[in-house]
Amino acid sequence: MELLTTNNVWMMICTALVFFMHLGFAFLEIGLTRQKNTINILFKNIFIITVGLLLYYIGGFNLMYPGFADGSSGILDFAGFGIDLGDMQNSFTTADGSLYADGGYTWYTDFLFQGMFAATAATIVSGAVAERMKIGPFMIFTVIYVGLIYPIAGSWKWGGGFLDKLGFYDFAGSTLVHSVGGWAALVAVYLLGSRIGKFKDGKPQAIPGHNIPLSTAGVLILWLGWFGFNGGSVLSADPALTSLVLVTTCLAAASGGVVAATVSFLKYKNLDLTMFLNGILGGLVGITAGADVMSPESAIIIGAIAGVIIVFAVALVDKLRLDDPVGAIAVHLACGIWGTLAVGIFSTNPDHSFLTQLIGVGCYAGICLVSSFLIIFTLKKAVGIRVSEREELEGLDAHEHGMDAYPDFRLNEH
Repeated sequence: MELLTTNNVWMMICTALVFFMHLGFAFLEIGLTRQKNTINILFKNIFIITVGLLLYYIGGFNLMYPGFADGSSGILDFAGFGIDLGDMQNSFTTADGSLYADGGYTWYTDFLFQGMFAATAATIVSGAVAERMKIGPFMIFTVIYVGLIYPIAGSWKWGGGFLDKLGFYDFAGSTLVHSVGGWAALVAVYLLGSRIGKFKDGKPQAIPGHNIPLSTAGVLILWLGWFGFNGGSVLSADPALTSLVLVTTCLAAASGGVVAATVSFLKYKNLDLTMFLNGILGGLVGITAGADVMSPESAIIIGAIAGVIIVFAVALVDKLRLDDPVGAIAVHLACGIWGTLAVGIFSTNPDHSFLTQLIGVGCYAGICLVSSFLIIFTLKKAVGIRVSEREELEGLDAHEHGMDAYPDFRLNEH
C-alpha cells in the first residue's frame, strides 16, 4: 500500500504539471499574436480544457481504453459512457482483487492524467488558427476532435489497439498528442487562409506579437509542465526510469533551443528569440516519443535535429503561403514526426523498428488529415469559419466577446 501511495502521489503531481501546461500554451499564444485578439485566444484555451475534461469523462476515456477483446481488429471499440467503477473497490483494486495498473496509480488518477493530455491536441490547433477563425466553428471542431477523433486514434497505441500489437512505440505522445494536433492545425490553416497583410506579392511579412516576454514565460511554463508530461508517462514513481526521463527531456529541450537559435542566426543574421523559444519546444516534442529509451547523448542529438527542423519548417510553411502565427505546425507536427521516427534510430530497445514507427506516423496522418478536413470543410461550407475583414482588422475581442484585454492600454493596430 505504501508503494501504491507513493506512485499515486507522483502521478497526481504530474497531472497538476500537465494541467499547468495549459497556462503555458495560453501565454505563448497571446504573446505571439496581437493584443486585439487576446480575449479570443484565452477564451478558446479555457473552453478546451473545461469541455475537454467533460468529454473525456462522458466517453473519451472509454473510447481510448476500451479493452480490445482477443481477435479484435484493434481499431474501434467502446467500453461505455462515464467512468463507472463497477465492482472496483476504492478505485485501486479490480474486481478480482488485483491492483489496478499493477499498483502504479488509481483508476481515478489514470482518468485525470489522461484527460489532461486529451485537451492538448485542440490547444495546438488554437494557436495555428489564431486571429481569424470564428469562435463558434472552432468550438464545434474542438468537441468533435477531442471527443471522438483523439481517443479513437489514441486507442490504436495506448489502448492496446492494432499499432500497439504491431510494435509501434510512442512513450508520451510525439505522435499521439502533438502530431494529432499538428495534422489538424495544418488542415485548418490551409482551409482558413492567411491573415490580412501576412503575404505581400507572395512574400511573407512579419506580424509581430504584442508581448514576447509573456511568450517567453509561456515556454518556460511548458518546459516545467513537460516534467509531468513525460515524467508521468512512466506511470509510476520508479526512481531510475523517472530520473532518466527527466534528464533526456531537459537535454533535448536545451539542445533544441541552442541549435535553433544558432541555425536561425546563420540563416537570417539575427538572434531571434522566438526561434530560440520554438527550438526549445521542438526539442521537447522530439524527445517525447522515446524519452524512456534514449541515452542522454541521443537526447541531445534528437533535440539538436529538432532545432534544425524548426528553422527550416517555419521557412517551408511561409514558402507554402500557410499562415501559422505561433509556429504550431513546425513545432508539433514536424518535430512530432521526427521524434517518433527517432525511436526507430536511437532507441536502446532492439524491438523498436524504424519501419514500424513510419507505419505508425502514416496511420495517424491518415486519420487526422481525413477527419479534420471533413470536420472543418463541412463547417466552412455550412456556417463559414472565417471572420469578416472588418472583424479581423478591428480585432476578435471586440466583435466576438465585447471585451478588451487591456482597456487602459490600447495600441492603435490594424
